[in-house]
Amino acid sequence: MASGTRTWSAATEAALYGPGGFYRRPEGPAGHFRTSVHASALYAGAVAELLRRVDEALGHPAELAFTDVGAGRGELLTGVLGQLPADVAARVRPYAVERADRPAGLDARITWVGDIPDGTEGLLFANEWLDNVPVDVAETDAEGVARQVLVQEDGEELLGEPVAGEDAAWLARWWPVEGAPPGTRAEIGRPRDAAW
Repeated sequence: MASGTRTWSAATEAALYGPGGFYRRPEGPAGHFRTSVHASALYAGAVAELLRRVDEALGHPAELAFTDVGAGRGELLTGVLGQLPADVAARVRPYAVERADRPAGLDARITWVGDIPDGTEGLLFANEWLDNVPVDVAETDAEGVARQVLVQEDGEELLGEPVAGEDAAWLARWWPVEGAPPGTRAEIGRPRDAAW
């Protein structure tokens, strides 16, 4: 790999989660765009109903976990807590799984963690989480060979070595590009599979 270059996943990791990264900025994603979580209380209401049904299916455990993976600034957890029936809300243990720092003023009932907690019983919710798992990108060269896309410090891209090993096997199975016209791109989703 040329000096000053990095893989697409390393560049994405730095841009999203590194110091000053997009998801670590004080304004959070809601400062730039809206998702279903931000657009309407109806979404939180639907998730609250799902959690209520999970509670019923589990026989109303003494502690009901509601784990939001990729919790942003805790907006969904806050919305769901506000829409649960009192008897369910009293037993809910909300977990925000997020790499950004805990936002100021967040409901004290919400436990802020970096990883999915072990040994909980309840609902694990991962709204749009897999979209934010950094992956590498491949692009076909003039001969149709899938090569790893590298990113320079200034953001310019260049083609690296041919994709090999487990990444090549993943591409062949899930997003075949070998022999495709030059410039054909594919995301190598193996890290998303592993995260899932």
